[in-house]
Amino acid sequence: MKTILSNKMKLISSSVVAALLAGCASTGVQNPSGVPVTEMKGDERGFVAGTGVESQDLVTVADKMARSILKTPEIAGAQGIPRIVLQPVQNETRFPINKGIFLTKIRAELNTKAAGKVRFLARDQMAALERERDLKRSGQVTSSSDPQVVELKGADFFLTGKLQGLSTRTSKGTSDYVLYTFQLVDARTSDIIWEDQAEIKKQGLEDAAYR
Repeated sequence: MKTILSNKMKLISSSVVAALLAGCASTGVQNPSGVPVTEMKGDERGFVAGTGVESQDLVTVADKMARSILKTPEIAGAQGIPRIVLQPVQNETRFPINKGIFLTKIRAELNTKAAGKVRFLARDQMAALERERDLKRSGQVTSSSDPQVVELKGADFFLTGKLQGLSTRTSKGTSDYVLYTFQLVDARTSDIIWEDQAEIKKQGLEDAAYR
């Protein structure tokens, strides 16, 4: 009888300890109930969608622009490797999106699939580049790949773009049209040597919040 009671007490103690541990764990982040997370590709349209700019639009537009740039005579038939600097994209739509992601995607597409056809200058790293150049000039540091001080390269072209939209909202739903245009501008003459566009229109019963 004592053995049975002892075993019961051990089970009760174990249950209490487990409950206490569960209580401590409950103070952390808990997975919400309902539909579990679904992993998708960037060019797939998911069940959480709105009428605005989304990942599948980014993938489609960036791929089209990268292919179009490579067909431009000034790029395809260039003597040497043209150098490009990214300029800010203007967002004139109603969606507060990360507009720079389009140029980042286009640059990555070209650097990955068209290596040696174009080169992008890291102007966002100018402060660090100038400090490194000054250190080399003063002889404080040297580089085996660049024993002589080389001046920073200048841009041949600027790549920029603009997002513009038209929105309609009625009791029947929401409609959004977004026009994506991108340009390559000659840094010496200001000529627009290339421009292309993509347009996407969506309609839905409910609007969505974008960040």
